[in-house]
Amino acid sequence: MKYRRLGDSDLRVSMVALGCGCFGGFGAIPEFLGYGEDERQARALLNAALEHGINLLDTANTYGGGRSEEWIGRWLRDRRSVRNELIITTKVGTPAGPGEQDRGLSTAHIRAQLEVSLRRLGTDRVDLYLSHEPDPQTPLEETLTEFDKLIRAGKIRYYGLANVNAAEIAAVLETADAGGLPRPVNVQVGHNLLDPAPATTLDICREHGIGVTAFSALAGGWLAGAYQPGVPYPPESRMAVMAQRYRPMERLAEAGVLDSLCAEADRRGIALPTLALAWLLSDPVLSAGLTAPQTPEQMTPSVAAVNHLLDEADRAALTAIVAAAAQPG
Repeated sequence: MKYRRLGDSDLRVSMVALGCGCFGGFGAIPEFLGYGEDERQARALLNAALEHGINLLDTANTYGGGRSEEWIGRWLRDRRSVRNELIITTKVGTPAGPGEQDRGLSTAHIRAQLEVSLRRLGTDRVDLYLSHEPDPQTPLEETLTEFDKLIRAGKIRYYGLANVNAAEIAAVLETADAGGLPRPVNVQVGHNLLDPAPATTLDICREHGIGVTAFSALAGGWLAGAYQPGVPYPPESRMAVMAQRYRPMERLAEAGVLDSLCAEADRRGIALPTLALAWLLSDPVLSAGLTAPQTPEQMTPSVAAVNHLLDEADRAALTAIVAAAAQPG
């Protein structure tokens, strides 16, 4: 494994992270509770991640209705000696219950949900605490002031932002600077070869020394070789139950982009997910790519990407392949 500094923090994170969003469900969507990995499978993935040198675990208070944090916490209780080797990320902001007060980034909600997360995880601090999504109902100064208090109290080490655009990042930076509050060290966005994050988002992070972590790094499984156009999707897979979300990737696959990318991977003697993650991680603004394998064996080609980073010309050539497939006609 190789490691990178996360933004301006003192955290050194593995360039490949374990996304735990499918532990006990598909993300934070209530109707998909019970899908994804069960606790036995989650433990196997956590053990494999440790063996590969992965030290960044990414979860959220609402993943699997709380099961993701709970299962990580139970695993940690059996592996107490590894806690200080790990960087645990969890999040707050998406609905944690049916009421209007069960969501958002108010002082009260952040404070209450962090205590829930700490209890589930069985730890005294969260290394990286992310706002899961913007909250237009709460002033930014209120949210950032609470993050600052939690940092001072030692309950979180750093904070960051997820699912934000360049303008939203700029507003946070302006508010932090105006109030003498700490800046975010991390932005987590959806970013992969088939569906890259907007250049403006990456550029503002680059300009201000914010480390980027990419979720959906393998395009929900398309870049892992999990699906093929025209082939029925496995029952209860993300594509089977969340097809609309991944329709753009499906269209690219139907246009032949996977065949072209597989040919490029074969030419280099590596697997498709290795090539796709290498494209991602070859941009220095990326601190880590989050992958969500279903089995420990699926982790191996992702981890291999850190040894196959690409130069700018190779990255541009792969980007061009995807762009050509996206052209109508």
